[in-house]
Amino acid sequence: MGDLFMPNLIELTDFGTPELDVYARLTEVQLLNRHEPEKGIFIAESPKVIERALDRGCVPVSILMERKHIETQGKEILGRCGDIPVYTAPFDVLTRLTGFQLTRGMLCAMYRPRPLSLEAVCENARRIAVLEHVVNPTNVGAIFRSAAALGMDGVVLTTDCSNPLYRRTIRVSMGTVFQIPWTILKEEASWPDPATSLLGGLGFKTAAMALSDNSVPISDPRLMAEERLAVILGTEGDGLAASTISGCDYTVRIPMAHGVDSLNVAAASAVAF
Repeated sequence: MGDLFMPNLIELTDFGTPELDVYARLTEVQLLNRHEPEKGIFIAESPKVIERALDRGCVPVSILMERKHIETQGKEILGRCGDIPVYTAPFDVLTRLTGFQLTRGMLCAMYRPRPLSLEAVCENARRIAVLEHVVNPTNVGAIFRSAAALGMDGVVLTTDCSNPLYRRTIRVSMGTVFQIPWTILKEEASWPDPATSLLGGLGFKTAAMALSDNSVPISDPRLMAEERLAVILGTEGDGLAASTISGCDYTVRIPMAHGVDSLNVAAASAVAF
C-alpha cells in the first residue's frame, strides 16, 4: 500500500529517536525558538487542524500518525505534504510509546509562518480583538474560535499573551488561528501606548471591556455605528490595566444578573463579538 503512496513511511519501534523530540520532549518555548524565529516549529493536531494550517501556507516538517489512517482520513493530507518523514505505528503501540493518545490519530510538526504586521492585520478589518496579558492558552484558543465564528476580522496580542501557536491553543481554537489574521505587538509598539495610538491612526476606535462607573452597556448603538472598532479584553484575573482603560474611547460592560460580577475572558469575548 504505502511504499508507492508514501516513500518516507517510517515504522516506529523506538520513540526515543531524536527525530521525534518535537512531539514528545521539546517544550513550547524550545519549539518557539525565540532566537531564530524562522526555525520555530509548532504542532498541529487532528486532520482538520492540519488542513487549516496547510491552507494558511504553513510548511510541514514531519507527521506522526496511526497506521490505519494512512489510506483513510490522512490520505489527502499526506498527498499535500510532499516528501517528508511520516512516522507511524498501530494505535496501541503509539499510545504505549508516547504515553498519550493521539488526537484523532494524527500530529504534524510545521514551520511557524512569517508573522504579520499590525498594519497587515488591520488593513481590511472593521472589527478586531486586542488581548492584553491573556496568559492561559485555553482562553486564547477559545477567543480565536469565537473571533472566527462571530465575524471578527483580526486579533492583536500583547507580548505577554500566550502564543497562538502553542499546541493547546491551536487545539482549543480548532485551527482557527490559521484562519483569522493575527499579530503579536512588537516591542516598539509597546502596550498600551503607543499601540493604542497606532490603532487610532489606522482608523480604529477602542472599546475596553471593563466594569467601571462610566462604562456603557454592550448594546450601546454608538458601538455598532463605529466604522472600525477594536474590542480590548484583559487578563483572566485582574482584567484590563487602569492605564489601558483610561486611554480607550469607550469602556464597555456586559450587563450581569444574579449578582454575578463578571465572565471568564473567553466567554466575555464571545458575548462581545
